[in-house]
Amino acid sequence: MKYPIGTQTFSTIIEEGMAYVDKTDLVYNLAQKRICFLCRPRRFGKSLLISTLESYFKGEKELFKGLKIEDLEKEWMKYPVFHLDFSSGRFSKPDALENIIDTNLRLWEREYGLLIDTPEFGSRFQNVLKMAHEKTGRKAVVLIDEYDKPMLDVLMEPMEEKNRAVLKEFYGTFKAADEHLRFVLLTGVTKFSQVSVFSGFNQPEDISMNPQFDALCGITKDELKEYFDGEIMAMAQLYKCSKDEMYLRFKSQYDGYHFSEGSSDKGMIDIFNPFSVLNALSEKKLNNYWFRSGTPTYLVKLLDRNKTDIREILSRQYECIYFMDYKADSEDPLAMIYQSGYLTIKDYRISRNFKTFYTLDYPNVEVQDGFMTLLANDYFSVMANTDSLILNISDMLYECRLDDMRDALSGFFASIPYDANYQQRVWSYESHYHYTLYLIFRLLSCYTTLTEKENSRGRADIIVETADYVYVFEFKLDGTAREALKQIEDKGYAEPYAADSRKLFKIGVGFSSEKKNITEWEVI
Repeated sequence: MKYPIGTQTFSTIIEEGMAYVDKTDLVYNLAQKRICFLCRPRRFGKSLLISTLESYFKGEKELFKGLKIEDLEKEWMKYPVFHLDFSSGRFSKPDALENIIDTNLRLWEREYGLLIDTPEFGSRFQNVLKMAHEKTGRKAVVLIDEYDKPMLDVLMEPMEEKNRAVLKEFYGTFKAADEHLRFVLLTGVTKFSQVSVFSGFNQPEDISMNPQFDALCGITKDELKEYFDGEIMAMAQLYKCSKDEMYLRFKSQYDGYHFSEGSSDKGMIDIFNPFSVLNALSEKKLNNYWFRSGTPTYLVKLLDRNKTDIREILSRQYECIYFMDYKADSEDPLAMIYQSGYLTIKDYRISRNFKTFYTLDYPNVEVQDGFMTLLANDYFSVMANTDSLILNISDMLYECRLDDMRDALSGFFASIPYDANYQQRVWSYESHYHYTLYLIFRLLSCYTTLTEKENSRGRADIIVETADYVYVFEFKLDGTAREALKQIEDKGYAEPYAADSRKLFKIGVGFSSEKKNITEWEVI
């Protein structure tokens, strides 16, 4: 099987016989709308969707032979298509955005015999759309890929406002040229709110949380079995496991995205990350392909600016307005983290007044590992190298060597430069040590780590579950290990595991703010 790794052009995939998951029934349904916006994480198939729509609206019927759309479309009309791709631009360079727009406009103006009679991008594009309509007798189709990249590249920098103003003028075309438009789709990672990029025209229909289009980008479980069952079987043989077990490993590693609450009859639709799935099938290895493909620089900047405590984000429920619209003046980076693909909808509830509240969490193991690595690299940037520590603690938890783990953690805290404790000013001492341990345990992806697991009487600091053991940790700053153990007992943190067959350990840990290290460690 030929995999379209690095190929996002629909015609190339079809003509060269590459693997293609047929979404053309959804493409047909989408094409019946007028002006739409779709938000999905990077490398999730947005560019391929744009390319597929381009071939469809150009009437390239032969490319769709044997696909689902063949039974739906009967006319195959050809429209003038204007495809603008911002995905490959580097918009931190002066005038980069203006140069890309101007270059495309000049090509279109030349194609339709127009002279440049105004420097304004919006007016020039409006003239192009009008002339295309008049010359072809068909209204125009506009497809804009990664509409938000010109702003994401300069997020929180002086050029952000400049690029936003340029886009506002350009997108304002769609209101003035409405009578000349058949279909418009803008895709991106982020839905910007209160930044006015869309204020110049009627708001597009946001289909990002429309259950009808949940599977428009990405791969469902049924599609994985339909198109790649043989390849999954081949990987199972390499890994010396059953095919069912290999499907479970794919699900744990790459599945778990939900983009809405789903339909009433099917519920939430699980979506696999297509980039990771195709790379894993191609290389026959279960690696973290999506995270390795590049961490968005804008997300790193945002997390650093806000000193985000991910523990607080994961323990709350939200209305969609809090994670679907990124507000440039907000101190809460939740929307950016969600829209970048590091969090997804895991559950929801409808309140008595019919408001929907969503619980967010990591989609899968790959994303959890990637996000924890991102946070740890930033948080531990002035600290000792954690790689060997993580590997050693992994063995210690597996072998239940708790005294060795105490010594390893004490050595790690002792290696932290004195000034580093003050660079994380948003943390109290207790939160600093707690967060350090939280990141270390979360990086142990072969274990289940539950932080501050809540019951009716309170929350445990950290609970670590392995196949054979359960470890309940409680930390006390300038307190004793005995006090920490007493809190575990008094609050009943270990009670949920009373009937669990695994061996349970309660660990009380005392920290000293003066010594900046563990001073007491007791296990019962």
